[in-house]
Amino acid sequence: MKIGMIIAIERELKSFLESGAEITEERLRGSVIYHTQMYGHEISAMQSGYGKIDASAATQLLITHTDCDLVINFGVAGALIPGLKVDDLFLVEKACNYDYDVSPIDPVKKHQYEEYPDEFIPLDAKLREMVLEKYPSVRTVTVASGDRFVDQKEDKENLAALGCQICDMEIAAIARICLKNEAKCLSIKCISDTYEGDGGDFNTNVIKSAEKAFALLHAVLQVL
Repeated sequence: MKIGMIIAIERELKSFLESGAEITEERLRGSVIYHTQMYGHEISAMQSGYGKIDASAATQLLITHTDCDLVINFGVAGALIPGLKVDDLFLVEKACNYDYDVSPIDPVKKHQYEEYPDEFIPLDAKLREMVLEKYPSVRTVTVASGDRFVDQKEDKENLAALGCQICDMEIAAIARICLKNEAKCLSIKCISDTYEGDGGDFNTNVIKSAEKAFALLHAVLQVL
């Protein structure tokens, strides 16, 4: 299978680059694509950068250039509700682009794109269910995805009220671009900062939490 990987930042990408696989680099305009083979799959990975604009651009470039059948995103996320711990692992079921709102002019809910039945962008259900059959201890989650780092409790509570348990800055964009290209999308997230935490916790935990997310991804590649 041809698989693309989108990783937001260098500290998350580190897990992939130090995996021990033989990796080659391809420079394409202003981007670098890392190519390798894992368990019979052709893997092409990109570091997108923070936020939905860069994640959208990287995802489209990767799909167009490699014709990949599946895009996998792995990395860290912040907790929006109490009780989630650093290193907790999740598979993303759906994402809300909480920055998006055309409800004042179109007959949709706030945050809803017209082609979806509600305000959530879905990820591939069959693929997620297959992973859960093999790793039933991993939980599913809904992500609030937007273009800012969320560290204030009031903001976390507002996003949790949308029905989200964790937050990030990329997966809504990645999932939407995949759907528009009829590509499958899978996302593995690991908590780096808790409900009580902040940017300091993120900086402390981002590398080890990303390593844990990649470890699960490495295992998942063996059963795809």
